[in-house]
Amino acid sequence: MYLGVDGGGTKTAFVLVSQDGRLIARAMRGSCYHPEIGLEAVRAVLTDGIREVLTVAGIARDDVDHAFLGLPAFGEDPGADGTLLAMPSEILCEGRYTVGNDMVCSWAGALACTDGISVIAGTGSIAYGEFAGRCARSGGWGEVFGDEGSAYWIAREGLTVFARMCDGRLEPGPLQALIREHFQLDNNLDLAGHINGLSTNERSSIAALATVVAEAAAAGDTAAGELYARAAAELAQVIVAVRRNLGVPPDAELPVSYTGGVFQAGQIILRPLADELRLAGRYTLAAPQLEPVIGAALYAARRKGVTLPLNSLRAGTASSVFATDEGTILRS
Repeated sequence: MYLGVDGGGTKTAFVLVSQDGRLIARAMRGSCYHPEIGLEAVRAVLTDGIREVLTVAGIARDDVDHAFLGLPAFGEDPGADGTLLAMPSEILCEGRYTVGNDMVCSWAGALACTDGISVIAGTGSIAYGEFAGRCARSGGWGEVFGDEGSAYWIAREGLTVFARMCDGRLEPGPLQALIREHFQLDNNLDLAGHINGLSTNERSSIAALATVVAEAAAAGDTAAGELYARAAAELAQVIVAVRRNLGVPPDAELPVSYTGGVFQAGQIILRPLADELRLAGRYTLAAPQLEPVIGAALYAARRKGVTLPLNSLRAGTASSVFATDEGTILRS
């Protein structure tokens, strides 16, 4: 049995997979982003989620050969990393788990643990890749001075567009009406009260507004569409940076895939991203093969030198694999 845990700023997914690629049990919990909810809350999320999949599967922790827990912000805060690293030992056998950053889950699922780059744009944004035994990341600096192209970034910029429309600095578009409707505003300035009333730690509440920006772009809002084009350019930059850091030869065709809520906007984000990568070099952009939590289980097995059968995994997750489009082939 191999356990995968894909932590995030909005939800944490758990899955137990057998060596023949069967999905044995699943569970879902809330955020495990410790800068927002605190370390003790993360402990509760992990303990409850792992306990549930073990109970549903009817197995003991001794039956888990290895687990991979991908946690947001792991490796980015020395003061918290030691605590996060020790947490699984309370419910899993010592030496039978690995803790890493959640970016690894997305890469492992999207590319099935093969060479290439995965770009993640959910509440935050980051890119991670592996090539010829090397690994590299770019982005993931947080919403205060980074995470460009993420849902939080799109939402924040969208709120700026709304304010500029209300002031007359921009021509009004569908975004203005959609935000008024979303917050049920009687007065445009009431938005300040809604946003300022949020806790500074409520990243997910802000990030959720990215769907409103996407809806506006789909409705023909020029400013909202340009925002997604800017987001695509930012995401392309982190992809190119990872390629550079991996030392990939310029003439090598490199697979690229994607995960995260931003890509639920479909071609609104994928088309400009494809255009950016076409200009940047030799890339093949395609939809993810497996969802990140399955990638976590796949990576857990790889840590033990075991290769899980991809056909079985794909068959077992066909109804739940995240994919917004069929993908675009890029060659230049």
